[in-house]
Amino acid sequence: MTLLETERVAVSPLRRGTTPRRKDRGRAGYFFVAGYALLLLAFGVFPTGYAFYLALTNDRGQFTGLNQFVKVIQDYRFAPAFTHMLIYLVMWLVTLVVLVVLTAVVLRSRVRPGTSALFRFLYYIPGALAGVASVLVWLFMLDPAVSPVSWLLAEMGLKTFAAVLAPGNLPLILMLIAFWTGAGGWMVVMYGALNNIPDDVLEAARMDGAGPWRTAWHIQIPMIRQWIVYMTIMAFATGTQLFVEPQLLQTASLGRVSPSWSPNQLAYVYAFQQGDFNGAAAISVVLLAVGLLAAGLLVARSNLFKLDEK
Repeated sequence: MTLLETERVAVSPLRRGTTPRRKDRGRAGYFFVAGYALLLLAFGVFPTGYAFYLALTNDRGQFTGLNQFVKVIQDYRFAPAFTHMLIYLVMWLVTLVVLVVLTAVVLRSRVRPGTSALFRFLYYIPGALAGVASVLVWLFMLDPAVSPVSWLLAEMGLKTFAAVLAPGNLPLILMLIAFWTGAGGWMVVMYGALNNIPDDVLEAARMDGAGPWRTAWHIQIPMIRQWIVYMTIMAFATGTQLFVEPQLLQTASLGRVSPSWSPNQLAYVYAFQQGDFNGAAAISVVLLAVGLLAAGLLVARSNLFKLDEK
């Protein structure tokens, strides 16, 4: 038997044994991804494509180019709505990133494992509430007539519900609602990311004389940077879709809050009060462009999808 024939005999059983397994794993992967792909097409890709179609046409289906975008941008409500959203996003993202990462680091380094599990559970409880329920809870908390912290509101000069819901207070109120409902889940995620840091890395830092805060700033936070960027992208996307909270506040305040306070509310007014679905689609496309631009910048600057070199 020649050397080439010997190699074929030795290798062929291995190939015959591994190829079907690889094919089976590939088919299983396609099966699990198929459900997500169908939902993505049905509720993501197709509606987005239809929104682009509406934004580039009029109510008769005629192509109008960028006329719909020009119309909504020139609307006197457009700039205030996006300004409100920007102020809210800055407050929300800064508060979320700083407090969530800080709390996760403290839980990881200063609290015993059993106790930290209890804290993580308590932090996550508000996130189990639906957005509407959380707003109703906060309406109760912010009404000086029934609030358990009415004394604090009075000390701040907020003695009536109308004073609490003054336009200048809305970004802060909405930020508090968003943080209360969304931060707990991200604390759990950040705590899990910190747990993935090898103990020998932290032990080496302690041996080099690094205290808890230096270890957190120079080792732990840089090693979970990709998770922080991911949290920021997801929180930014959620923040641009602000609708339920200001809409309920507008109803509860009997019209004191503008019905077009956020871009999504303005799109709702265009679609269901003015019957202008093309203008509403144009606003939604602008929101999509803002979200994609912000996500692209964060991904590019942070190397979010860069593979670790072995």
